[in-house]
Amino acid sequence: MLNMILLLFLIPGFFFVLRFLSKTSFLHILLNHFQSLEDRLHVYQSYRVPQFDHLFQENELYCKVSTYLNSLPSLEDSDFTNLFTGSKSNDIVLRLDIDQTIRDVSSEPESRGPSRNLKRMGPGQRKKEVKLCMNVDTPSAENGRWRLVQFNHPASFDTIVMDIDLKNRLKSDLETFLKSKQFYHRLGRVWKRSYLLHGPLGTGKSSFVAAMARFLNFDVYDIDLSKVKGDSDLKMLLLQTTNKSMIVVEDLDRFLMEKCRGVTLSGILNFMDGIISCCGEKRVMVFTMNKKDQVDEAVLRPGRIDVHVHFPLCDFSSFKNLANNYLGVKEHKLFPQLEEIFQGGASLTPAEIGEIMISNRSSPTRALKSVIMAMQNSGSTKSRRPSCDEEPVRNPEERVGIKGGCLVGIIRLEIFGNYMDF
Repeated sequence: MLNMILLLFLIPGFFFVLRFLSKTSFLHILLNHFQSLEDRLHVYQSYRVPQFDHLFQENELYCKVSTYLNSLPSLEDSDFTNLFTGSKSNDIVLRLDIDQTIRDVSSEPESRGPSRNLKRMGPGQRKKEVKLCMNVDTPSAENGRWRLVQFNHPASFDTIVMDIDLKNRLKSDLETFLKSKQFYHRLGRVWKRSYLLHGPLGTGKSSFVAAMARFLNFDVYDIDLSKVKGDSDLKMLLLQTTNKSMIVVEDLDRFLMEKCRGVTLSGILNFMDGIISCCGEKRVMVFTMNKKDQVDEAVLRPGRIDVHVHFPLCDFSSFKNLANNYLGVKEHKLFPQLEEIFQGGASLTPAEIGEIMISNRSSPTRALKSVIMAMQNSGSTKSRRPSCDEEPVRNPEERVGIKGGCLVGIIRLEIFGNYMDF
């Protein structure tokens, strides 16, 4: 009788212990230790997939392996992992941490074999994400002279205020470049394209660079020439860039006018189209300037700069696009007065007008009145671009982006030795 009573207590107690263990991490830890012991008894090989090769070029296999690892179902069952926001604000993406190990077991019953332990040794990504790379003074073992951050600039070709014809021609030029690998190789040319964006401060050059990066889905290497020690250092920075990337040098004219600088003019010219520039392909180089007429012609010659894009001050046509984007206003009773002021020679940069509209976005009328007041107070036409009557004479087919009789964009395309001015 006593044994029966004891048995009645032991059975529920046994089930209680099992339930407790199943609801805690003890059983999970025990299974992990058993699996670790089993793995140690197996013979296996270790493979390391570096992110960069000995020439500092990106290893394409690394991206593929990283994508595979981040897609494994076992990532969700791992002890820990990283959480990131996805492409949408309510999406959560799981990412492997550095030195984190996960298990990959074949899901086919007939081919089931020993599991594979996979460890991520460096940063990986589920899909291609644009990175912004900035040169630093102190190199690191992982990324050399570059510091990498995620590139989240919201600018796109849809948000850029530019003549629609000019914008479409630039997009078409980029698309053609991406498909021209065999064409460049057949001509014996390096597969790269160089753009010069020039115009006054605040006219949207940097935003256009961001829009290009998003359109191409290329990583951006932003080179600060003031941190470059010399010509050889500039070459090493170029060697450490990857294929399918944008290399950006901003305010090149200002740097060239400085008396004390580490990089010489010869070093910059070799950086643009010297022998060192062939170490990599499918690259886009972008240079920005405020005034290109003060720069040595050797910098601007064809082959070093393929496409010239002028960013002028705001005219009335561009202003209407800004009002539509910032204020949601397509027509307004103050537009005739604004058009008259623009025709009178007054103008502001798109950045100045945009800031006024942002500050007064709750009241479109107040925003337009503030723009009128700012333009009247500026009272200066010395920085305004020439009118069409002042432009050099060109053939009719050499113009693009003509709005209301005024040229709002100039682009020069180099077709391998022949020039086409639009």
